[in-house]
Amino acid sequence: MSPSDPYTARMVQLLEQLAPLEGYNLSALEDVRFLRSNRPLSNTPVLYEPGIVILCQGRKRGYLGDDVYVYDAQHYLVVSVPVPFTMETEASAAEPMLAVYMRLDLQLASELMLQVDEVFGPSDASPKGMYASPMDDPLRASTLRLLEAMSDPGDAQILGPALVREIYYRILTGAQGGSMRAALQQQGHFGKVSRAIRRIHSSYEQRLDVESLAEEAGMSVPSFHVHFRNVTDSSPMQYLKATRLHQARLLMLRGAIPAATAAFNVGYESASQFSREFKRFFGRTPLAEIAWMKATYALPQSATPSPYVSSH
Repeated sequence: MSPSDPYTARMVQLLEQLAPLEGYNLSALEDVRFLRSNRPLSNTPVLYEPGIVILCQGRKRGYLGDDVYVYDAQHYLVVSVPVPFTMETEASAAEPMLAVYMRLDLQLASELMLQVDEVFGPSDASPKGMYASPMDDPLRASTLRLLEAMSDPGDAQILGPALVREIYYRILTGAQGGSMRAALQQQGHFGKVSRAIRRIHSSYEQRLDVESLAEEAGMSVPSFHVHFRNVTDSSPMQYLKATRLHQARLLMLRGAIPAATAAFNVGYESASQFSREFKRFFGRTPLAEIAWMKATYALPQSATPSPYVSSH
């Protein structure tokens, strides 16, 4: 199916209206947002919270270790656990990148997973923290119905939740739906690492070490290191640092607080160490990064710059 097929052409038309602003535009549903990007971006560190990204125009590439995840009009992205990776975007003012972003409702996904397992049998696939998968006609049609409904306030409120559920169903039964279902079961080493990841995101401002995180996961420290890297392609302490830096950037951007205050609020004891690690990670000083983001995104009340963990 080409990007010019009737489904995609109509989705682009609707998203042009639903996402008038660069960044993530709010919708009538709390967990659904619409993304527009009018310019290319390269080598951008991101930390997505669990969710689904369906592009209708443009292209994104995510780099996690040696793996490359391409998501565009023919592929969607699923993130089942927060994973820090590097992203680039292909977009222009003439042909902006337009996408639907849905933050993962774990309760809804888990309920559907049980129903899907009952009908189709449990999945024997390996769980994945992130994957890109081909769009098929059923998912494309379901996405179009959601966008049509979201274009009308009454339809959005009344029909929107059922259409989101339909999209979850399409993904759980899609080509790699078994990997998502396996991830939702939170079993085995993947489930143990997921518990530690949840601890990091709920307590990143506290003193955390590998020993306490391994204990949270119910694993020995050497085993925890190995399996944590298998899921996130980073060590536990690298992951913790990435989480703190992303959270600090959000605090500075949204709260207009100085870097030293943000550093303290996310668990750093040294403002100078924070500034060094921030520049190494994002490629700019904290002040320059916030200035760049404000210049890149207008950041009105109805838009946010990106789906970072805990940003919504």
